[in-house]
Amino acid sequence: MGEGSKVCVTGGNGYIGSWLINKLLAKGYTVHATLRDLKNESKVGLLKSLPHAEGNLVLFEADVYNPTQFDPAIQGCEFVFHVATPLAHEPGSIQYKDTSEAAVAGAKSIVMSCVRSGTVKRLIYTASVVAASPLKEDGSDFKDVMDETCWTPLNDSLEHVYLDDPRYKDYTYSKTLSEKYLLSYGNDENGGGLEVVTLPCGLVGGETLTSSPSSSIVCIAQIVQQERAYKSLKFLEELLGKIPLVHIDDVCEAHIFCMESTSMSGRFLCASSYISLQEMANHYAFYHPEFTVKLENKDGQSKDIKWTSTKLCDKGFVYKYDAKMILDDCIRYARRMGEI
Repeated sequence: MGEGSKVCVTGGNGYIGSWLINKLLAKGYTVHATLRDLKNESKVGLLKSLPHAEGNLVLFEADVYNPTQFDPAIQGCEFVFHVATPLAHEPGSIQYKDTSEAAVAGAKSIVMSCVRSGTVKRLIYTASVVAASPLKEDGSDFKDVMDETCWTPLNDSLEHVYLDDPRYKDYTYSKTLSEKYLLSYGNDENGGGLEVVTLPCGLVGGETLTSSPSSSIVCIAQIVQQERAYKSLKFLEELLGKIPLVHIDDVCEAHIFCMESTSMSGRFLCASSYISLQEMANHYAFYHPEFTVKLENKDGQSKDIKWTSTKLCDKGFVYKYDAKMILDDCIRYARRMGEI
């Protein structure tokens, strides 16, 4: 492994995927990246314009809804980063009934592509903290801590958490079921032939390479007054007790750390901070008084849940960005994008 090693990144044109590719190219890796549409000139052009892309970046067309398309991209690679995920159901699909079915089928197919390649040593999956809720099974209350043992209950007891928006439920189910499948494969089914790492990432903030709005907008929803973005923040706090935050740069460094480690498998939560909406509002009011900050209901029940996940740091990973740095970077990003 090292300079010249081939790696594959699915969902290469997304927020995390594009930043990860940029870092991998800078480190000397040859990158196979998948996009849903190679005819989309803006997305293709963005990746081709990255430093070191010429001669080191190969683009492939592949869609989670057509999972066998990933074979050519994965062939010959040592490591695969499965970043792509369906965010909305393809209405024309007769193959899958919803995003959960499509996501799990995609995960299974990626695993099979890795096995068929004969070269892939480790699969690293970009999971989400929405799969790691510390809510108790009946949805009545939270556990005392949030760590890798937490799994979001997939039952009707959590209907209130989804705020009457099926997209939150679909996304939560798809990420939870996909991660559980991949971990079960890594643990049980392959006799150690393929290491599987899952990284349930917190709400990602910071800069972006893409021109489309990123999750950084959700981080500053209390300032930009975007109802949809704020609803996403509320959903995360309802589901997780507080908001796990992580910087885009730390997310991608964590992915690369999991690849470059000699041997690694299992589940590792990825977030440097765990704060409430009230704490976020207080930060903006104190450090950015020029903005009108959406006030939080101080009468709401304070959730005293401790973030006790240290698995990634115990392996030697070091986060560079704390909550203040993440939120301030989101402000800079929003100013650059003309959102504030």
